[in-house]
Amino acid sequence: MMLLRRLPSTAVSVTTTALSRRYTSPNFFSTQPRLQSLNSPSFYPKLSLLSFSSTSEITSEFNDLITEKSSKRGPLKPGLYLVGTPIGNLEDITLRALRVLKSADVILAEDTRHSGKLLHYYSIKTPLLSYHKFNESQREQTVLKSLKQGEIVALISDAGMPGISDPGTELVKICVDENIPVVPIPGPSAFLTALSASGLSTDEFTFVGFLPKLAASRKERLMASASETITQIFYVPPHKLYQFLEESYPIFGDSRQCVIARELTKIHEEVGLCFVSRYVFECYFIKCLDDLILLLPSIYVYNKLNGIKPSTFQR
Repeated sequence: MMLLRRLPSTAVSVTTTALSRRYTSPNFFSTQPRLQSLNSPSFYPKLSLLSFSSTSEITSEFNDLITEKSSKRGPLKPGLYLVGTPIGNLEDITLRALRVLKSADVILAEDTRHSGKLLHYYSIKTPLLSYHKFNESQREQTVLKSLKQGEIVALISDAGMPGISDPGTELVKICVDENIPVVPIPGPSAFLTALSASGLSTDEFTFVGFLPKLAASRKERLMASASETITQIFYVPPHKLYQFLEESYPIFGDSRQCVIARELTKIHEEVGLCFVSRYVFECYFIKCLDDLILLLPSIYVYNKLNGIKPSTFQR
């Protein structure tokens, strides 16, 4: 309750694959009423409801496809495989990713319980080994030894591509230094998914990711992003939502507009456009359990919407 009382009025906006259906105004940004319309059942694309029904028929079909492809391609070569996994909908995974996960000697997973659901869905029996930010330094030598012995090691995160705001970067660096093959297996990316549907410029953008731990560094990053001429993309953990609002509100201002995305590819996927107002966040997004993706448009877009000429803007 204390959190709810103190929350500022910051607003952000989001978009989904169904976004084009909702934009009827030439003005890209909408206000709070548009955001509230997301509660309507008609907002959700029908395909998003297919998400998590695990059936033996689906699993059998995928197993047959993987077996067929594997027989044609032959065995995998030893090395570290960076496997992209779904960001929510279990069906958003490639046949190649499934083949690698089935063929690997071990799978390094950020959360073995979470990843175990994915493996169970596709009847994958490969052993799981925890590999996260709290034990990656201890695991590195063990993993390196296995790789040098010619094993196939797959690395996955809870969602998306390993190493992108997730564990894996240091292990990749070590493998590169040791001339151990590193094979990327492309998959979903939360921030690219949000960006593609946001309606913001995709020609250039900065992926900021999670803000730094130090307050001074966070403020410096937010101030730099506020005046950037290209789209800025942030990850905001739900437990740090208030901190983000408290620190960004004075910098972005009450009239700044953003795009925000949450629960992407899931049944409750939601996207909305609104002002950076604390009220909208407090009443609408406070219930979010997963990371939010906040996209800040370039200062040129902001100025254009507010009738500010570029020459009058002071950095």
